[in-house]
Amino acid sequence: MAYVATRGGERAIEQSERLFREELGEISLEKVAQIRDALPYLVDRVMGEASLYDQDVAALALTQAGGELHEAVLLLRAWRTTQPRICVADPVTQAGSHVLRRISAAFKDIPGGQVLGPSLDYAHRLLATEVLSGEKYQPPAVDRADHPAPRHQPSVSKWLADQELVTPSANDDTPTDEIPDLTREPLLFPAKRAHRLQSLARADTGGVLALGYSAMRGYGQAHPTVNELRLAEADVQVTHPNGTKFSAGRVKISQAEVVSKAKGEKLDRGFSATFGWNEVKCIAAATLDLNAEGAEKNSAVEEEFFLYHTEGVESSGFCIHFKLPHYVTFQSSLDAMRDAKRKKDTPKMEAAE
Repeated sequence: MAYVATRGGERAIEQSERLFREELGEISLEKVAQIRDALPYLVDRVMGEASLYDQDVAALALTQAGGELHEAVLLLRAWRTTQPRICVADPVTQAGSHVLRRISAAFKDIPGGQVLGPSLDYAHRLLATEVLSGEKYQPPAVDRADHPAPRHQPSVSKWLADQELVTPSANDDTPTDEIPDLTREPLLFPAKRAHRLQSLARADTGGVLALGYSAMRGYGQAHPTVNELRLAEADVQVTHPNGTKFSAGRVKISQAEVVSKAKGEKLDRGFSATFGWNEVKCIAAATLDLNAEGAEKNSAVEEEFFLYHTEGVESSGFCIHFKLPHYVTFQSSLDAMRDAKRKKDTPKMEAAE
């Protein structure tokens, strides 16, 4: 009943949307390409949270939404539901991915060595204000190594497992055809770990960071150490109807594994991966995964709490719906308050008489 009043203003609603579109201006292929090329990490974030890898469509969603992230993710998720699912690709393995960045905070020397790759971790945060005066900012050229690091790097976790230093995961041997699909199945609790990792992969980056940070500061039961962080490109391996396996292309992926010795004699692990390059989300999400087992009820690291409250489209939609008319329910509350006030004042008036 609260939304019936909006029907009387259909023309106003239409004009409101037109005003929004008018302020954004024309959307062209060139404008979408500019967004895609100028804001690659933002495009990556939208693709990850929408569970759809398509840089052009993600850039279009950002352009059409005026940069409003939750609206862009909603647009992309809605569009994804209209697309056919042709096949299921083979699982992506760490050993098979093409590494561009791969570091460990737990060990100085790891098999294959540290690969810093593209990062601002070690840079000074200085704003290039000269650009506002008409000058151009041209980044210095990269000195290409004569012997670049190998594109394929071994897994640090496997190296630790070979030394029997990590706790085996109960889901390590789950058959591929038994992995659930969160976009087709509801999230139930207690959640399968595959559901948890899928939900974290498309969770809101800011929400995951906030709750992961709270766990890091002591509100969780395990403090993380980054065992391995990867930025890589992975081949999408599919099987042709004739039985031939081939690569249908590559996607950018981020992976993070964190470890902790909080519970037992071996290292417990938390893991996260997502489309695109989004290191902070993966580290925070892996921290939540690490803390989920045995978490206290109603704590920030309980999976039911963090999975529900990091679902960006649902939570932003619920928040935004409060802008819509709630006249009936609010007036009902006011009527109840007035009635209570009358009942409270009646004895005083009778006594005065």
